[in-house]
Amino acid sequence: MILDTAPSIELLTSEKNEDTSTPRPRQAGRGGCGRDGQGRNFLIPAGFASAADARNIKALEVRKRAAETRAIREVKTHKSLAARLAQLDLVARVQVGEEDRMFGAVTASDIAELIARHGVEIDRRIIALDEPIKALGVYNVPVKLHADVEAHIKVRVVKQEE
Repeated sequence: MILDTAPSIELLTSEKNEDTSTPRPRQAGRGGCGRDGQGRNFLIPAGFASAADARNIKALEVRKRAAETRAIREVKTHKSLAARLAQLDLVARVQVGEEDRMFGAVTASDIAELIARHGVEIDRRIIALDEPIKALGVYNVPVKLHADVEAHIKVRVVKQEE
């Protein structure tokens, strides 16, 4: 019976380890034990981990606090933008044919252009429109600004006066 007596080393994983190309991605900063040779010869030089000494632990805590502060600031910014977007009343004027049937549809790109006319630039991909709007009426369109913040914009689709 052979016992594994290889010395181990305490490691802190890095942000680089969150890449999915590694065999087992881990959350940055989580401690772990690795074999001394693996840590010294592969993980530390490749940037996947660092030794869990006092200096690296303190630097990790500083990075975590900075990331939390940045996340709180982002949510606050997105909430103020959501409040601004909720006040918008967008009017999409479209051509219609017989029996008020629309030619074409109002898409997320069209809504992004309408929002841009009010001075707010957003990417069309964050407008969560399931299907293009193909009928006249008033629609409540969700906009995913952040994972925690969603705004709703009122879009009125009316016929274009000739």
